[in-house]
Amino acid sequence: MPDMDIENITARAEELKLQANEAFKAHKIAQSIDLYSQAIELNGENAVYYANRAFAHTKLEEYGSAIQDASKAIEIDPKYSKGYYRRGAAYLAMGKFKEALKDFQQVKRICPNDPDASKKLKECEKAVMKLKFEEAISVQETEKRSVADSIDYSTIEVEPQYTGARIEGDVVTLDFVKKMMEDFRNQKSLHKRYAFHIVLQVREMLRILPSLVDVNVPEGKHFTVCGDVHGQFYDLLNIFEINGLPSEDNPYLFNGDFVDRGSFSVEVILTLFAFKCMSPSAIHLARGNHESKSMNKIYGFEGEVRSKLNETFIELFAEVFCCLPLAHVINEKVFVVHGGLFSVDGVKLSDIRSIDRFCEPPEEGLMCELLWSDPQPSPGRGPSKRGVGLSFGADVTERFLQENNLDLVVRSHEVKDEGYEIEHDGKLITVFSAPNYCDQMDNKGAFIRFNAPDLKPNIVTFTAVPHPDVKAMAYASNFLRMFS
Repeated sequence: MPDMDIENITARAEELKLQANEAFKAHKIAQSIDLYSQAIELNGENAVYYANRAFAHTKLEEYGSAIQDASKAIEIDPKYSKGYYRRGAAYLAMGKFKEALKDFQQVKRICPNDPDASKKLKECEKAVMKLKFEEAISVQETEKRSVADSIDYSTIEVEPQYTGARIEGDVVTLDFVKKMMEDFRNQKSLHKRYAFHIVLQVREMLRILPSLVDVNVPEGKHFTVCGDVHGQFYDLLNIFEINGLPSEDNPYLFNGDFVDRGSFSVEVILTLFAFKCMSPSAIHLARGNHESKSMNKIYGFEGEVRSKLNETFIELFAEVFCCLPLAHVINEKVFVVHGGLFSVDGVKLSDIRSIDRFCEPPEEGLMCELLWSDPQPSPGRGPSKRGVGLSFGADVTERFLQENNLDLVVRSHEVKDEGYEIEHDGKLITVFSAPNYCDQMDNKGAFIRFNAPDLKPNIVTFTAVPHPDVKAMAYASNFLRMFS
C-alpha cells in the first residue's frame, strides 16, 4: 500500500475517533461505539481507540466488552496506563475487586506521581480489605438465622411528633399508600415501624410463590408490564399518573431492577411492596440482577438504606429479594423475565418453575441467565457483553417459544433510547422504564399494556420528570462514583 494511502487511512481513522468522542460527550453512547469500531477497522493497532471504546461500553454496562477492549489496548501498548485504568474500572463495576486492584497497581507503577491514580488505588485496596474481612466473618447460609425472625415491629414506638403515613391495625390500605407516596414526593420519611411492617408482610407473600408465576388476565381486562425503574421514584409516580394506580382492575408487573443507581430506591421499593401488601393481585414483582447483595453494595441501595433506615433493613431487603420470583407467564402466551434466555436449548417452563431461587444469584446456570442474558442481532449464542450470562439470537428465542407453546418474550435489563426495542422478528420486546437513566442518558421510558384475549402489546413511552436535587449514584460506593 502506498504511503499516501496509509496516511489517508490513518487520518480517516483519527477523524472517526474525534466524531466518536463528540457522540460520547452528547450521550450518544451506542453511536460512539459504532464510530470507534469504524476507526478500529481502519487502524486496529491504536490502543487509544480500544480504550475509548472500552469506556463507552462501561457507560452501557457492557463490562465484558469493556474488559476485552481494554485488554486489547494493553496488548498493543503494555505501557498505556489508560488501558489498565479502563479495565480496572470495568472489573470494579462487576464487583471483581481483586482483579481491579492488580490493574490499578499497574497504573500506579506506570504513573507513580499521578494523584488520581493513587487515590483510586487506595479506594480499591480498602474495598479488597473489606471484602476479605466480610469473607472471614461470613456465616454459611445454612447456619444463618433469618433476620426477619429477630424483628418485632409491634414493639417499636411511634413518636407523638410523627406526622407521616400510619398503618392502622394490620391492614395496608390504599389511603395509607397514597399518603406514604405523597410524603415521599415531599421528601418525608416513613416511620421504621411501618417500613418493617410492609417488608415483613411482603416477605411472607413472596415466599409461597413459585419461581415462575402464572398470571391470568380475563377477557376484556388489561395488564401492564414495566421494566427497570432503578430508584427513579418521581418517574414511577409519573407512570402511575399516566396509567393509573395498581389495583385488581389495573394490575402491573414490575420486571426487576427496582433499586440501585437512582437515589430514591427506598421510596420505590417501599411503594411497590406497599401496593403488594394492599392487594397481592394488583402488582406482581420479578427479581432483576440488581436485587442482589453484590450489586446493592456497589450501586447505591445499601448505602441509601443505611442512610434512610438502618443496618437491619439491609439484611432484611437482601433476604426478601431472594424470595422474588424469577419469571412470569401471562395467559400461557407471554413469557416475562428480567434478563433473557439460556445457554442450552430444551429449557421448559417446568424447569424454571422448579429453580431453588432462595439464594444470591449464582454466576452460571439457569437462574443467572434469566437475570443477566441479553438478545443479540446475529443467530446462535455468543459471549455476554456484560461478562455475565450470554447473548442469544432470534433462533434461540424462536425455539424456546415453540418448545413451550408461547408467542412472545418480554424482558428488560437494557436501556433503550425510545424506552423499548422490538427484536427477533417481533418475538422479543425489551422494555425499560427509567427515563433519562442515571440523569444522563436522555432516553425515554416505556411500559407495555396487554389487552386480553389477544394480548397484542400496546407500548406507551414517556419522558423523565424533574426530581429533587439528589443526583443518581449519590449513595453508591466511593470508588464507583469516581468512574461515573
